Amino acid sequence: MSNTEAITLEPATLDNAPDSSKEVLKEAKGNLGFIPNMYKYMAQNPSLLDSYYHAYNSFREKAGFSPQEQEVILLSISYENGCHYCMAAHSFLAENASNVPEDVTSAIRNGDLVPDTKLAALSKFVRTMVVNRGEVSDEELANFLDAGYEEKHILGVITAIGVKTLSNYMNHVTKTPVDDVFEGHSWSK
Repeated sequence: MSNTEAITLEPATLDNAPDSSKEVLKEAKGNLGFIPNMYKYMAQNPSLLDSYYHAYNSFREKAGFSPQEQEVILLSISYENGCHYCMAAHSFLAENASNVPEDVTSAIRNGDLVPDTKLAALSKFVRTMVVNRGEVSDEELANFLDAGYEEKHILGVITAIGVKTLSNYMNHVTKTPVDDVFEGHSWSK
């Protein structure tokens, strides 16, 4: 395969997905009203779908961040990884579910400074963690903690980076089409 060819993996459906993926797809459809294209591709390898789905929900429920902070984290990771699909999906969620101010979402989408001091510190720390593969200076750690976060939040950021790495990389390889519901938030770096 040359570097210009895409893989030919087809998205799964409830009818043809591996049996161990069907339960997650059904749950996603029940929760969201549709099965996101990303899940359809992930379903072809149940370990990927299961790992992503459960780690994502665990991050949402247990990492200790507000819904706004969660979207800032997920958008910042997806921006650095250049994921067209996750940027569209999380921009939609930021606007319609997490009440992230539009200027905050726009700043992240454009790679600009976030206009909220605490969220700016969060976004900067997350982006630094992604770019430097977890290697951050004492000063960068201090800036994050001085913004009002605790050391346990660093571990939550690591969880999010793991989750988004799974989805961002899969979306790069499959060139996952953006779902119609997210289309108004399409993005490219």
